[in-house]
Amino acid sequence: QVQLVESGGGLVQPGGSLRLSCVVSGFTVDRYNVGWFRQAPGQERVKISCLNSDSNTDYHYSVKGRFTISRDIDKNTVYLQMNSLKPEDTAVYYCATDQFCAGIYHIRYPEAWGQGTLVTVSA
Repeated sequence: QVQLVESGGGLVQPGGSLRLSCVVSGFTVDRYNVGWFRQAPGQERVKISCLNSDSNTDYHYSVKGRFTISRDIDKNTVYLQMNSLKPEDTAVYYCATDQFCAGIYHIRYPEAWGQGTLVTVSA
């Protein structure tokens, strides 16, 4: 059974940093693309970063240069390091399998989402 579990959210001041973790079970993290998405109150869910099965990455323009996605195969975990956080980064963050990322398109893949973790950036 495929499962993704996020952790690491919390309250941080503007300019601060957080690292989100996404522990994956049911497949190895280098087998399929994995993405990070976020949904702010009253807004649609947006993909902000992804890491494909070839280790290539992609970022939404709003987080490029501030966020870094990575993975640890031994821990079967995907991370999102978030630096220079801004109040507009406040949202629920989700990890999920991703059909398309940085040139890799999976015709078949186990579609799954985590439960989300709340990040609040406020003074």
